[in-house]
Amino acid sequence: MCQLLGMNCNVPTDIVFSFTGFAMRGGQTDTHHDGWGIAFFEGAGVRHFVDHQAAIASPIAELIKRYPIKSKNVIAHIRKATQGQVALENCHPFVRELWGQYWVFAHNGDLKAFAPLLNGAYRPVGTTDSEQAFCYILQQLRARFGERRPPLATLRAALAGLAGEIAAYGTFNMLLSSGGELFAHCSTHLFYLVRQYPFDTAKLSDEDVSVDFSQVTTPNDRVAIIVTQPLTTNEQWTAFTAGELKVFIDGIPQAAD
Repeated sequence: MCQLLGMNCNVPTDIVFSFTGFAMRGGQTDTHHDGWGIAFFEGAGVRHFVDHQAAIASPIAELIKRYPIKSKNVIAHIRKATQGQVALENCHPFVRELWGQYWVFAHNGDLKAFAPLLNGAYRPVGTTDSEQAFCYILQQLRARFGERRPPLATLRAALAGLAGEIAAYGTFNMLLSSGGELFAHCSTHLFYLVRQYPFDTAKLSDEDVSVDFSQVTTPNDRVAIIVTQPLTTNEQWTAFTAGELKVFIDGIPQAAD
């Protein structure tokens, strides 16, 4: 299956270190070679890069590893196709508008016989179950709440319900963000960590690269990383519980109301 990478921070931060290790899984240290993508929120806008080439061989992925784009919310994905051909339109993350905001979504898993009725503004361009699920979520949110975004607690509860509904069709690990927060739902495997003061050195598990974060951060910085499988060998990662939906804001996992 595919792999997910998300970042949520309290200050704009680059994801070069984590993406460097993550991209190695796109054809070198793992078999996820059917495309990849990444989206960075910047203010109300989104920088969105996708490529149907394997991340390990993609010149665009090489650009991302060398160009420190800073963002408070990032979602990345490397694909191992289970549904839909290897094509640009099937590369995650997907981007749509809702309530005057861009929403970015990526999914890991396989949904069997998932064929929701999509009769509103949200229709898939490609042929993946993932994009169908994203369109269904947005369609249901608009139908339920109309043109006004609900309070966070209400939205969180609605997303938890929708994620559980979709997960009944198979594996549904997903990342979703509108730029102010990052929602993460675990069906099988997701892990997270929070890097904050006092910072230490982190070592990638997929490449011989390490960074001493105490040299490139301030005491006020805080960064949450969410990933399918831990990226580093010397940090303490926390596993999600199956069926759990977490919300990250300013690098902090929020307690459920």
